[in-house]
Amino acid sequence: MKSVLRLFTRGAEFIAAAMLAAMFLTFLVQIFSRYVLLTPFGWTLELCLILWVWIVFFGCAFVVKEKDHVTFDIFYLAAPTKIRKVLAFVSAAAIVIGMAWSFLPTWDYIDWMKIRKTTTVVDPFTGKKIPMRTIFSIYAIFMLAVIVRYSWRFVDVLRKGPPDDDHAIPGHESEPPHLRHGEDVV
Repeated sequence: MKSVLRLFTRGAEFIAAAMLAAMFLTFLVQIFSRYVLLTPFGWTLELCLILWVWIVFFGCAFVVKEKDHVTFDIFYLAAPTKIRKVLAFVSAAAIVIGMAWSFLPTWDYIDWMKIRKTTTVVDPFTGKKIPMRTIFSIYAIFMLAVIVRYSWRFVDVLRKGPPDDDHAIPGHESEPPHLRHGEDVV
């Protein structure tokens, strides 16, 4: 199971890195067309924006770990373990309920966007402009990934208690250092 998860993680990281590389190369083409050819290509800007949307939502859904997210956890870390468990339950449940409740209306809007198309970017296989539904479908995938992730977190808190390792600061000791006999506090 761990090897499958590791393979999935590496694959997701590769896809995100490939999208970032494609965005950078598109940006270089944009600079070349604007300042060397003196005729900017319109599709480069639109493709950079599309790739940025995909990088953000794909990365947050499949690459970014829980401990890498920005959190405002000063009250969570100051609370005793029982309170942390309640806070972890409430936050996981609120995220799952909020995302699940808004999923169908969001998908309805994304599906409606099939009538709108990109301005300049075309599908390289068909030559047709790309429907906006295809572009923004990554948000629906992101929502499903968040629902699954925080449903699992809710179950994990039930089984193991509140997670503390997600809030650990790398290189920071969880307890203050003990003073040895003869040392002064500065």
